[in-house]
Amino acid sequence: MIEIRHDAPVRLRLDAAALTANWRALDAASGRAATGAAVKADGYGLGAIAVAQHLAKAGCSDFFVAHWSEAAALKSVIPVDQLAVLNGVGPHNLEAALQIGAIPVLNNPEQARLWQSINGGRCHVMIDTGMNRLGFGPDEIAESNFAALDVDILLSHLASADEDSPQNATQLALFQELSRAIPAKRRSLANSAGIQLGPDYHFDLTRPGLALYGGVPRSDMAEMLQQVVYPQAEILQIRALPAGAPIGYNATYHAPSAMIVATIAIGYADGYPRSLSNIGNCRLAGVTLPLVGRVSMDLVTIDISAAPELRVGDFVDVDFDLSAAAEQSNRSQYELLTGLGQRANRLWV
Repeated sequence: MIEIRHDAPVRLRLDAAALTANWRALDAASGRAATGAAVKADGYGLGAIAVAQHLAKAGCSDFFVAHWSEAAALKSVIPVDQLAVLNGVGPHNLEAALQIGAIPVLNNPEQARLWQSINGGRCHVMIDTGMNRLGFGPDEIAESNFAALDVDILLSHLASADEDSPQNATQLALFQELSRAIPAKRRSLANSAGIQLGPDYHFDLTRPGLALYGGVPRSDMAEMLQQVVYPQAEILQIRALPAGAPIGYNATYHAPSAMIVATIAIGYADGYPRSLSNIGNCRLAGVTLPLVGRVSMDLVTIDISAAPELRVGDFVDVDFDLSAAAEQSNRSQYELLTGLGQRANRLWV
């Protein structure tokens, strides 16, 4: 690893090998289908440009973002004919869409008519099979002239693939039925969790997101996925406390005995959940350093009695296994990833 100076006291160590290994594992699980990548929300908080570059080198050639501004940021590293914008196109962003050149995912008859009226060219189409979010509803398909559009991918999105829900089979059946009315070169239904539902859900392209970044959307996928993001925080202050000393806002923790504590530079402004107060942990070379007191905006206090060699300026690893952190904090793995603060330095290794 190249030694790089870090000015920020909180940083994210990002494992490029784990990211690409996750994509390859999901690609293998997708069978004959190609495997794309959702890189919206700045690559789920890890930095979309670097994520896309690593995945492109691994063989990915279909990338999905939510907004045109995200497509604009990626067009310098990803060919625009491999880049799709899920939120579609409207009068307010049509000019930007044409300048950027990425592929719109058309979500309703109005977007389809607008794209057709300007002879916009290649597009994707989203149909709603039961999520009642974006996409053409079943009653809107008949009124749309899809034959006049150059539809590459016909998409829908599974609402409950992370569960063994009957809704999965219902959505699959409706997708199969509705897709017969729409001429498209490719079809795509499965997200990360949908890949694990089996080949009936794979079609021509799968679109993982969370699982690429080390999230585990279904427990039966845990063994195929690796952790990608490892937060680290700098020690700003160390002090010895007597038994009974209060720590943090509202004194939610009192030292049970004499202890050495360190204040580190991470907090809920960096995406570390306040709900991990008195629950979370840091580590140093395998030694557990429990979080003591309440998580505040920029700071966390940890018990370093088991690592007395630590000094101000040292960095400690912050536990961030997504499945465990989600359970402990009562927040989704998606929130934990995308909430990672932009003021953290990102170091790909």
